[in-house]
Amino acid sequence: MGRIKKIALITLVLLLAAALIAGCGQQKSGAEKQGASGGDTINIGVNYELSGDVATYGTNSKDAILLAFEEINQNGGVLGGKKLNPIVLDNGGKREEAMSAAAKLITENKVVALLGPATSGATMAASTMATKYKVPIISPSATNPDVTVDPQTKKVRDYVFRVCFIDPTQAIVGAEFATKDLGTKKAAIIYSNSDEYSKGLYKVFKEEFVKNGGQVVAEESFNSGDQDFRPALTRIKDAGADLIYVPAYYGDVGKIVNQARELGIKVPMLGADGWDSPKLAEYAGGAANLNNTYFTNHYAASDPNPRLQAFIKAFKAKYNREPDAFAALAYDTAYLLADAINRAGSADPEAIRNALASTKNFDGITSKITIDENHNPVKDVAIIAMVDGKQTLKKKITH
Repeated sequence: MGRIKKIALITLVLLLAAALIAGCGQQKSGAEKQGASGGDTINIGVNYELSGDVATYGTNSKDAILLAFEEINQNGGVLGGKKLNPIVLDNGGKREEAMSAAAKLITENKVVALLGPATSGATMAASTMATKYKVPIISPSATNPDVTVDPQTKKVRDYVFRVCFIDPTQAIVGAEFATKDLGTKKAAIIYSNSDEYSKGLYKVFKEEFVKNGGQVVAEESFNSGDQDFRPALTRIKDAGADLIYVPAYYGDVGKIVNQARELGIKVPMLGADGWDSPKLAEYAGGAANLNNTYFTNHYAASDPNPRLQAFIKAFKAKYNREPDAFAALAYDTAYLLADAINRAGSADPEAIRNALASTKNFDGITSKITIDENHNPVKDVAIIAMVDGKQTLKKKITH
């Protein structure tokens, strides 16, 4: 009997312990759910490249989001007083880490929406988790068309959105600016054959430039790591081009501009948002070499828009540095999410998704934004002119 009583007692203790653990687990899960959507705070995932090769992109984006959330919370929050609670994870600029971070934010931190990553590859990886768990994800700066539309099925990815224009859009606007504003008739294109971003822009620009009545008189390609562009530039010069389109990132762009000026090539040079870097003048051999160059971008710091100027002032005050386009886009993304939550009247992910999809004329600092049927924004594209090394807003084109 003693042995039986002992076994019964142990069994009872184990059952009570199991019940207690289960109760605690249910209580924790309920608390997490309440913290996400039913309590005083709403958890938002911030999944960015805070280390690695593109850490500046992720850091500037993350800092702008935190600034925006701070402002929103100080001004009453959302849904009648709830605070937005950012939970930040570093994906290191790696696709697998971006996916892992998204899964953790959704399943462990119970976020109702994901902001970021900054780059297209990382965003597409993270969006697989967003789609699986039906949580909306917004990238401020992922410009690849495939981010929101599956290239195989042509179907829109239901839970994926962005606030930046896509690469074909800026190539089309660039071609329009080249022919209508600069009056160029003969263009040369020098692009990176080892980069999808550059090749995509090259293809669309060429098609649009010809469609607008222009002629492409020379096409030259290079590979990542190339240093000497003089042979290609000499062929371009001999072809009689009155404009050179350089759809590449600032490191290569600077070298190309520098060597073009060394060869006496003074025609306008035009590019895309990959030019946007405070180091561009350094790579170009000085600010003077950048005169008579232009590029399409998401915003211009010289834009007199009062709300944009207030953002720049606040960002500089908080972080002691100038915000770039990534920061401006991320700031808009944070406010767009807050606006969607308020319009949804709920922190339910599905309701937020529906509100994002129905966004019309959201008043962002980079532009007014309407989300189209492909979850891309209809918005302004800024044309930047480089004047003595400084970015100057030339004009805005809505597309």
